[in-house]
Amino acid sequence: MVYLSRIYTKSGDDGTTGLGDGTRLPKDHSRVAAYGEVDELNACLGLLHAYCPDVPEKGVLRVIQNDLFDLGADLCVPMAEGEKEKLRITAAQAERLEREIDRLNENLQPLRSFILPGGSAAAAWLHLARTVCRRAERAVVTLRAVETINDHGMIYLNRLSDYLFVLGRVANDNGTADVTWVPGQNRDG
Repeated sequence: MVYLSRIYTKSGDDGTTGLGDGTRLPKDHSRVAAYGEVDELNACLGLLHAYCPDVPEKGVLRVIQNDLFDLGADLCVPMAEGEKEKLRITAAQAERLEREIDRLNENLQPLRSFILPGGSAAAAWLHLARTVCRRAERAVVTLRAVETINDHGMIYLNRLSDYLFVLGRVANDNGTADVTWVPGQNRDG
């Protein structure tokens, strides 16, 4: 359980931060960047809740926010040989997103064009969250290139960006209000 008696510690004044296992890394380390991107994604979903109280699937989005805290905890503790009791993202969490995507996608017409971010306010926020999710995924891939990580976290982010895309379509009246891309529309001035 987390217990914070003070918010500032001054231990990061030298440009380092403490990981979940107590080791310290520079604040620009790829591990810190990865869980920082996940934190930004979670904040983006918080803004979605604040500005769009009628967003569809509000309960699922709260579950996702909790998952993102789990993912941040996963990323802030390096993998250790033979570990057993660390909080790690599981395959079941990504599989839950797959079921949600399939359920939501059943009511949507197939795409015939790429979709521009926009439409309803909720859809616009969901598309922003999707792009932040993709950035977080890229940061995790960068970390994975230099350190061993729990691959379920990377898979979770990949599924989550798909979920956010589909939910953006749902927020646009089940896709009927999607703003579609018109290739070359403005090439002639």
